[in-house]
Amino acid sequence: MLPLVLASTSPARRALLGALGLPFQAVAPGVDEAVPPGTGVEEAVRRLAQRKARAVASRFPGALVLGADQLGDVDGRLLAKAATREEARAQLRALAGRTHRLLTAVCLAGGGKEETRVEEARLTFFPLVEAEVEAYLDTKEWEGCAGSYRVEGRGQALMARIDGDRTAIQGLPMQAVVQLLRGRGVRLLG
Repeated sequence: MLPLVLASTSPARRALLGALGLPFQAVAPGVDEAVPPGTGVEEAVRRLAQRKARAVASRFPGALVLGADQLGDVDGRLLAKAATREEARAQLRALAGRTHRLLTAVCLAGGGKEETRVEEARLTFFPLVEAEVEAYLDTKEWEGCAGSYRVEGRGQALMARIDGDRTAIQGLPMQAVVQLLRGRGVRLLG
């Protein structure tokens, strides 16, 4: 089996992949995460996951490399990682009491092949009062998260409904990952 490399240093992604019990190395992809203005959210998240996988695969040519990314979409507006508390506040306010899409892409590159999958989840926030928004911002969970929330933490309290693969929402769609790895002949059990 080719060595497995995760093109991410995200603790959530490392934990999800680690649960499979396979040995792997996590490497920072070090790529530009900008996408051209006007790029649709599905195309943008696909490109970012591919960019990460390709960047790391170029440094580890004898490995299978998993790259992933995640973006939200509310009213056709892209929800990426907020750079400041003010941006995070604006995102949370925009999501309060509403349903939005969260797209997670995963790309498996290496061994002369590349395959990408995009998973979609729909999340509905409770209506939030300003004190709830500020209290959640105080947790700092919003940092580094598309849409400024983290469902594996205190962000669960924001959600009225979640439709979709919870592992995808956490950053790495494990059903898709398992399918991709099995498709490459990776033995996951035994």
